[in-house]
Amino acid sequence: MKILLIEDEEKLRKIIKLYLEKEGFEVKEASDGNEAIEKFQPSMYSVVILDVMLPQKDGWSVLREIRKKDDTPVIMLTARGEDDDKIFGFELGADDYVVKPVSPKEIVARVKAILKRSKKSSSDEILFIDKAAREVYVKGQKLNLTQKEYELLLYLYERQNIALSREQILNSVWGYEYYGDLRTVDTHIKNLREKLGELRDYIKTVRGYGYKFEVKK
Repeated sequence: MKILLIEDEEKLRKIIKLYLEKEGFEVKEASDGNEAIEKFQPSMYSVVILDVMLPQKDGWSVLREIRKKDDTPVIMLTARGEDDDKIFGFELGADDYVVKPVSPKEIVARVKAILKRSKKSSSDEILFIDKAAREVYVKGQKLNLTQKEYELLLYLYERQNIALSREQILNSVWGYEYYGDLRTVDTHIKNLREKLGELRDYIKTVRGYGYKFEVKK
């Protein structure tokens, strides 16, 4: 599970990183707003820890950019504890708000709490993809997917309603250096549909071209 830690105070950043790594998280760092926006990619991180007072671009601007791309949980980290600031942060899409000075142990606890809430919500959704744990649930029941089946489903799911050619899928999921043929995609789609059960029709065949993921209303 990856954490993006955006904090300009190096000493604090290194301490928080150390505590998170002890808990098994992989931590990527950014020290200013521009670097944070460059490093953030949809579906790459389980949680983002974001300081408000940053060089280049402040945390509010970074949060806006993140929310344009993804719904990754964001914990705001700041020395400002006014209620108006907290409300503003939540309105922009923050999931939690921590006021400095704060113990690194508390930050770890808040990260775990957010991940736990995210996983618990899976039981309330027909299809839930837990990107942090690389797990998929259908009506609260975990699917037994291989690594490639998971990556294939995630790739389709994040491009809903877009027709994707077999070549696109093969190159993106298996990589350009993979030497298998296009039937690899068809075989994995077949297996994935079987495991999705009643949701099998979410994966549509685009005749003569490829596939697309389309959620029934």
